[in-house]
Amino acid sequence: MSPTESPDFRAARQHDAEGRHYEAVNLLARATRAGDLAAMSELGHRLMTGDRAPALEADGVRFIIEAAQGGEGRALARVAAFTAAGAWVTQDWAGALRLLARAAQVGEPSAQGQLASLQPEAASSATPDWNGIAARFRLDEWLRPAPTEALHEHVHRVSNLASASMCRWLIGRAQGRLERAKVYDSVSRSEMVHEMRSNTVANFNFSSFDVVQLLLQARMALTCRYPLQHFEAPMVLHYDVGEQITPHFDFIDQNAPDYEQQIREQGQRMVTFLLYLNDDYEGGETTFPDLGLSNRGHTGEGLYFINALPDGKPDRRMVHTGSPPTSGEKWIVSQFIRNIPLRA
Repeated sequence: MSPTESPDFRAARQHDAEGRHYEAVNLLARATRAGDLAAMSELGHRLMTGDRAPALEADGVRFIIEAAQGGEGRALARVAAFTAAGAWVTQDWAGALRLLARAAQVGEPSAQGQLASLQPEAASSATPDWNGIAARFRLDEWLRPAPTEALHEHVHRVSNLASASMCRWLIGRAQGRLERAKVYDSVSRSEMVHEMRSNTVANFNFSSFDVVQLLLQARMALTCRYPLQHFEAPMVLHYDVGEQITPHFDFIDQNAPDYEQQIREQGQRMVTFLLYLNDDYEGGETTFPDLGLSNRGHTGEGLYFINALPDGKPDRRMVHTGSPPTSGEKWIVSQFIRNIPLRA
C-alpha cells in the first residue's frame, strides 16, 4: 500500500476486500474529486470495463488519461497501450514507448517489465536507464514483416517473430490469469466448457493489453498483411501434460442459423496466428490432418494459417489440433484475425 494513498482509497480497498464494491466505488469517486491520482486511475480502470463498477467506458478512459497527465504510473502504462493501439488517442509508437519509460521511472512494475523485455539479453542492468531503453528499441526494424516459409499455400511458418525475453514476459503476464478454456459454439453464439478442449487460457482486453502485446500484433499484421484493426483480443494458451484441443475449425460455421448476420456484423475469422512462447516440452505439435502437416515451433517462432477462402467461405481442409504435451508445459499466443475491422 502506497503511503501517498488517501484515507478514502485505503477505505475503498477494505470495502472491496469485504465485497462492498458499491461503497468502494463511491469512496474512489470521492478520493478522485479530492485529487488522489491513484484512486483516479483505479476508478478509471474499473469504469472502463465495468469491473465491480458501472460500465462507463468514456468516463473511465477520461479518468485514466487525466491520472496519466498527473504522472500516475499505472495510468501512464495504460495510456502507453492506448497510444500504441491508436485507441481513444492518436497512434504513435515512439510516443507509446516514451510514456512507458515515464511509467517505469516512477516505479510502475508493468512498465519496467515491458521495457526490460524489449532490450537485448546482454544489456540488462541493476539500474536500468528506462528512457535509454525506450529510445534504443528499433521500431524501424520491428515494424516490418517477419521472415516466413510456406509449409502449404495456406500455412506459413514465421521465424524470428519475437525475442525470447518478450516470450518470457508474455508467459509471466498469463500466469495467474489462467482459466479453463472454452469452445465457442457459433450456433448458440456462446462459449462453453467442452471435453474437446482441456487446456487453460488467459484472455486480455483494452484494460489489460500492454505495449509488448500490441507490438506483437503489429508485427503479425505486417507479416500476414491484415490491418491491426481486424485483430481480435489476443489469448495466451497453456497446455499441461495431456491437455489438448481435438480437431476443430477456427472459422465462423456456415451451419449457424444466423451465419449471414454474424458475417455481416463481425466478419469471417480468416487467419489464425500463433506465437510459440517456449519449447522446453515434448509433444504438443500443431497438426493439420487433412494437409498432412505437423509443426512444433521453437521459442519466438510463429505460425499462421488461412481458415477461409478468398470469398470468406469456410475452408474445411483447415481442420487442426493442438496435440497434448507428453512432458513439460506448452505456452503459445493465439491471435484470430477477421476480414472486416473490429474497431476504428
